[in-house]
Amino acid sequence: MVKISDIKELAPKIAMYKLAHARLIKPPMPINLTFSVTSACQSLCKTCNIGLVYQKSPSIAKNDLKLDEIEKIFMSIGHVYFFNISGGEPFLRTDLPEIIGLGCKYLTPKVIHTPTNSLAPAVIEKKTREIMEIIKKYNPKVPFTIKPSFDGIGEKHDEVRGVKGNFKKLMETISRLKSLQKEYNNLDVGLGTVISKFNYNDVEEIMEYAKKLDVDSYINEIAENRSEYFNMKEDITPPPEIYEEVVRYFANEIRKDIKKRKRLTKYTQAFRLVYYDLVSEMMKRKKQIIPDYSGIANGHISSQGQVWANSFLGYDMPLGNLRESDYDFKKIWHSKKAEKVREYIRTDTNYYCPIANVAYTNILMNNKAMIKVLKNMLFN
Repeated sequence: MVKISDIKELAPKIAMYKLAHARLIKPPMPINLTFSVTSACQSLCKTCNIGLVYQKSPSIAKNDLKLDEIEKIFMSIGHVYFFNISGGEPFLRTDLPEIIGLGCKYLTPKVIHTPTNSLAPAVIEKKTREIMEIIKKYNPKVPFTIKPSFDGIGEKHDEVRGVKGNFKKLMETISRLKSLQKEYNNLDVGLGTVISKFNYNDVEEIMEYAKKLDVDSYINEIAENRSEYFNMKEDITPPPEIYEEVVRYFANEIRKDIKKRKRLTKYTQAFRLVYYDLVSEMMKRKKQIIPDYSGIANGHISSQGQVWANSFLGYDMPLGNLRESDYDFKKIWHSKKAEKVREYIRTDTNYYCPIANVAYTNILMNNKAMIKVLKNMLFN
């Protein structure tokens, strides 16, 4: 997630986040910001009900934040390091390039990332090209990483994702994006698998297939119950011992070829190896293993203006709504309600957050974890 070369620049900010975690100062603006740009999604995944909610009430997306609202919000935040786009399906926003343009202008991120369900290959290619041109205008060194979802091979992918023909469109999307890489060397194309009860037996087969596709990176996360996904009552998470076995396999595969990877991917994989150890331990012990900086260094904006410490707590524990706060992110970030959520994260013994995006930030804030990252960079 974070370039090792930027650690020197980030060190003073990391010190401030640690002081904020110790409640000695107010939290600065987050270093890691996720923005769910839309509540619309065409997928009907077995692990997520966002698409099902949208299918039942498509008018819900009409209330998504508009460009003028987004601009006010971004102006109130200022610089972040990692700008993560989420959804719904981000490419359903016709103005996605303009949103990323506002991000480049006001947030000045060092990394921009988005997932996609790959259901509209031509649209994804067109908008990605527009996004790359916008990034070039502001800072051509900023990488744009795009991660199509890959939850099975052939019909199995379609079954898990809930849309017939999705796998064929996934292959077309990858082909189109890899062609774009010939024009934009700061475009990073990866794949991401959600390991759930529906596909954990297929993991080795999925990874071997991913290798043949020759993408920049392949990562996985465990299926989670999150209020963001409207799936809190769903039985989707594999047993801890199964996930530990899966993680061990992934870690071994990463170590085999981490040295061959280009720089950004190498950084990401070094963090990923530490994340795998952490999440495996979390699932076994049902507790947070290293301190969580959600609501301090990590923040999330929902499609309709709620501010969250992270999407794991999401709708259950919002910090506030930007539409009710003059679009002033700082006002919500420093509110009494936000401090109550942070106190819950700090002190509740039943709380733990296995989200990879959040874990990356927590790793960056933890000296022992960062030593492991550096070892992965140097010795694998």
